[in-house]
Amino acid sequence: MSEGQIQAIGQGLLDCSLPKQQWTHAAHLAAALWLLVARPDIDAPVALPGIIRAYNLACGVANSDTGGYHETITQASLRAVADYVRQQPAGTGLAALCTGLLASPLGDKQWPLNYWSPDCLFSTQARRKWVEPDLQDLPF
Repeated sequence: MSEGQIQAIGQGLLDCSLPKQQWTHAAHLAAALWLLVARPDIDAPVALPGIIRAYNLACGVANSDTGGYHETITQASLRAVADYVRQQPAGTGLAALCTGLLASPLGDKQWPLNYWSPDCLFSTQARRKWVEPDLQDLPF
């Protein structure tokens, strides 16, 4: 993914113009990376829930107990991406960061299941608010 593509995903999320079919796991990670690296003026852990909820509504996706925004996955992903960035050499470009991130274990959308059981992670409670992992602690 190029820096321009990453920026387009992040900006498209912010202004609710990203086509829904482009809101993939890779796009979720790219958007989180862009927010954390390129938009330090946005407090991502605080702002991203509202940003994603607004985006979902703009795409016709309801934020409910069974679909749409998921607090635990979002906050875990932000922590994971922030930790990944901290481990990279200073000055690493956004495109290189994204390539490495997507090639890492985080690039597999099933990565949270190493820490949460499906019953816990996909519960209504975990969708609504942060739920601690029930299988093992997060390393970040």
